[in-house]
Amino acid sequence: MKKLFIAVFGIVLTCGSLSAQEENTGAPNFTKMDSSPMDLALYRNQNEEPVARVIYSRPQKRDREVFGKLVPYGEVWRTGANEATELTLYKDMQVAGEKIPQGTYTLYTVPNEKEWTVILNKKTLTWGAYEYSSEQDLVRITVPVRKAPNDIEALSMAFQESGNGADLLIGWDDSYVKVPFEPTM
Repeated sequence: MKKLFIAVFGIVLTCGSLSAQEENTGAPNFTKMDSSPMDLALYRNQNEEPVARVIYSRPQKRDREVFGKLVPYGEVWRTGANEATELTLYKDMQVAGEKIPQGTYTLYTVPNEKEWTVILNKKTLTWGAYEYSSEQDLVRITVPVRKAPNDIEALSMAFQESGNGADLLIGWDDSYVKVPFEPTM
């Protein structure tokens, strides 16, 4: 029994020593890639000045049924993974006719089968939608769901020029929505 104890103790010391040596090599200890990596979409005007930026995490479909299952219909969604999606407006803008002052907001959505409610909320730096409060909503608009021309594996966002401004496209799985942004008059 005493020999077994000494053998186990020796193995533990050796493993601890090797672990400490790895930590002291000076090599950086980077974490592995997040399964829902962070990304951003940026909209610049004709003068290349930034107008709007969205920072979000990109969950993957991975053969799952997305809307109605993974992302339940009728519930406030952080519109991504991890931290709630963040929208920064560098200029005053109109979102579907509603004037929004420049600043940073949280972008939530309430997906449904035929339309989504898009919410710009004043409370920022939140994880998920756990701290969501409708009392902090700046604007809520409804946009139709559109059929994507091909399957979108990872949640994706992009700005697309449109008329006097740009549409924020939010797409995943087999559908997407357009959120219209225009400069204020």
